Amino acid sequence: MYTMGSSKEVEFNKPTMIGCLTKSKKVLREHTPLITTVFVGGNSAHVLIPFLSASQHKVNLLTRRPEAWSKTVACQLQSPSKKRVMIDYGNVKHPAADVLQTVKGEINKKSSDPADVIPEADVIVLCMPVHQYRDALTRLAPHINRSKKDVYVGTVYGQAGFNWMVHEMERSFNLTNVVTFAVGLIPWICRTIKYGELGANYGTKAVNVAAVTPPEKFDELDRIFFQDITVRWHKKGHFHQACSFLSLTLSVDNQIIHPSRCYGLWKQYGGMWKTEEDIPFFYKDFDDISAEYIQKMDDDYSKVREAVRKAFPDREFKYMLDYLSLERVSHGKSENDNIKDSFRNSAQLALIKTPTVELDGGGFGLNTNCRFFTDDIPYGVLIARWIGQELGVETPFIDEIIEWAGSIRGEKFLKDGKVDLEYCLSGSHTTGIPPAYGIKSVMDILD
Repeated sequence: MYTMGSSKEVEFNKPTMIGCLTKSKKVLREHTPLITTVFVGGNSAHVLIPFLSASQHKVNLLTRRPEAWSKTVACQLQSPSKKRVMIDYGNVKHPAADVLQTVKGEINKKSSDPADVIPEADVIVLCMPVHQYRDALTRLAPHINRSKKDVYVGTVYGQAGFNWMVHEMERSFNLTNVVTFAVGLIPWICRTIKYGELGANYGTKAVNVAAVTPPEKFDELDRIFFQDITVRWHKKGHFHQACSFLSLTLSVDNQIIHPSRCYGLWKQYGGMWKTEEDIPFFYKDFDDISAEYIQKMDDDYSKVREAVRKAFPDREFKYMLDYLSLERVSHGKSENDNIKDSFRNSAQLALIKTPTVELDGGGFGLNTNCRFFTDDIPYGVLIARWIGQELGVETPFIDEIIEWAGSIRGEKFLKDGKVDLEYCLSGSHTTGIPPAYGIKSVMDILD
């Protein structure tokens, strides 16, 4: 069995940070190899597996389709090409890009059975849509090794109160050695080029933020995991500790950006296009209406954030930020003061396509079954709506988004101006609002 031992240190200069961050030196520390199990279902696994394997982690894979994964998984570090063309990779098309570097990693063991790959794991990382987290935790929980001092269970995207989900698992399975972590924003912009074999990484953020409980475990996790997924490869992207998972729940930007942008596309185009060439890029072709909607959404979130600060005055909430402030900290830039330009000028986001499906009658339509709807509404804006409601904050644009998305998906999360608890709690894991975990008072939402 691998153990966590002493480290060898290699010094380098840490990039200059902005705002509340200060200039300092950091060391990239080598560590004894760990066994890390990646529980897949999303794009980020195609980055994590090569990065971790090439950083001396022994990487196991838990997947419903082990036969679809190659023994060797590669990740291309890409930059956008000036050519606005699509490249055919066989089963999928992606925008043209320049490949700067390719990192390859080996899968030690892959299985669809948690019993094969969870018991030996020191670190377990979920890489899947947010609405699948709870089912995944239920599957792996019986196999977590109770004899280990610590088993780190986390995700590279911290939307929706990941700590609530893990604490639910701990109570249900009587686990006492779990260290929970969640990264606020996925550290890189990434996409799958060929499932199970090749991924694309468009660059890392300058500053990453994560929450850990117990909080004193952050430094150890930074040494054995966080540095291996950013700094080791990009020479930037250091992790900073958030004082609460709630900072991530109310700041991570997907839940603010995705529904607002989709609403803007729906308003302008009816969510339909005649040809693939007509479909605007999700970010590179950002428009004024979508920017206006994001601002309205973020204004509602800011009112909720301010109410949270007043309700919990002893917490700093340094990283519970509005959209543009989070953008400046994450990307190490201070010049972005315009929402539309922050997207249109982003090299990292330039290659992201609008999620669409081919329509039976011809043409393409907005994919309303993608995670922008299944994650960002019930496990995103609805949580902010519930917290705001409990703290006496009105959120008119959040309500508008929830009701619009519900109207095209047959969902009714609101009733008589309030979150409809009967509907939201009616099914298994229908939503991620705190009452779904037995949290009845808003004063009990902090970890």
